[in-house]
Amino acid sequence: MTFSPLATADDMAASKPSDSKWRVRARVIGVIPDDDSTKIVAETPAGGRIPLTAGVKVDSQVVPELDLTYMITPNIGIEAIAGMTNHDIKIDGFDATLAGLGAVDGFKIFDAWVLPPTVTLQYHFQPDAKFRPYVGFGVNYTAFLWNDATDRLERAVGGPVDVDTSSSWGWAGQFGFDYELSNNWFANFDVKYIDMDTIASLNVPTLGLGLRVKADVNPWVVGAGIGYRF
Repeated sequence: MTFSPLATADDMAASKPSDSKWRVRARVIGVIPDDDSTKIVAETPAGGRIPLTAGVKVDSQVVPELDLTYMITPNIGIEAIAGMTNHDIKIDGFDATLAGLGAVDGFKIFDAWVLPPTVTLQYHFQPDAKFRPYVGFGVNYTAFLWNDATDRLERAVGGPVDVDTSSSWGWAGQFGFDYELSNNWFANFDVKYIDMDTIASLNVPTLGLGLRVKADVNPWVVGAGIGYRF
């Protein structure tokens, strides 16, 4: 048996994290809206607009998520994330009780599936260390899908309610770190802030009204999980 110091050095060099172009991560994320909204406006068929005293609030969710990063250089990478969340939209700021609805504040009016594909350009500070922090900045497109008014709302107004929500473009910022566990596996912690908003329109034929509100969702997305590089 022969021993080659050169071959051993080559093998060690080949195992450096910076030699792997791809990173895939599976995380559990908490989506925590830093939300705000305009007041709900009731719109009449004649074009009248009646401002109400309430806005809306979007709830938080915890879901699994996948992301993929391609390293352009040892320090610079491009990350794309994929995941969907289902959020409840509730009335906020109206402390009253109404017949057929009960307590209005916190009353769920509809839910929506949110698809927010996001791409960020990242800078990795220590690509070959065990602890590898990074920051990123990029763009987000959010589609609000399958919006369904609650049965309780439709019972209260005496008929169906049609819900429509707009999509949005926005920026996304992030910071996080990878921590090497073995030659290819690593732990990950990641925080993102995403600029996200929607205009929700509810058509209520039984009342002859439309309801309209703009919600700035702007979620913090906090995740932790496991990654693999190749």
